[in-house]
Amino acid sequence: MGDLLLVRHGETSWALTGQHTSWTDIPLTDNGRQQARSLAPLVGGFRIGAAFTSPLRRSRETAELAGFPDAYVDPDLSEWDYGAYEGVTTVEIHRTRPGWYLFTDGVAPGPPEHPGESPEQVAERADRMLAKVDAALANNEGSVVLFAHSHFLRVLTARRLGLPASGGSMFLLATGTISRLSTEHGRPVVASWNLRP
Repeated sequence: MGDLLLVRHGETSWALTGQHTSWTDIPLTDNGRQQARSLAPLVGGFRIGAAFTSPLRRSRETAELAGFPDAYVDPDLSEWDYGAYEGVTTVEIHRTRPGWYLFTDGVAPGPPEHPGESPEQVAERADRMLAKVDAALANNEGSVVLFAHSHFLRVLTARRLGLPASGGSMFLLATGTISRLSTEHGRPVVASWNLRP
């Protein structure tokens, strides 16, 4: 079977400022576009059987620039819904919630169309996505690549490794990077992390 490749989208202006970005559909910066283009040879070094992307512009653009313009758009790859914390930095949140930590505390409720997600709800989405990945890997047509977002991919990694959603806190993920989850003796492992050309 192939590996699971995780690509965090390229840099955005909010990634630079540390603002939580889920549904706000901001584009890549010029540097983010260059990061995405530079990933093409890395991803291209694998035989890819299936490619999926978040519906958000920053991930779709990264997929396209990395050589996967036809990646399947799957809403399960969307970023963690930050609710009331959309556009807010961790420093700002700590002013009213000292000690707050996304992976254990979740978010404050947002507007009806974006109420926010608990760590458990994000884990449920990650598990659904992993079932789709496993179905694609079972075809033995190569590896699967996912173009998505930092916090969601960190939770997905934790779930792949048999950890709770809070385990995602251990996997810092930079913009414009590729990481590889593989297996050893039939068990999931981290084979590489935060690779750039």
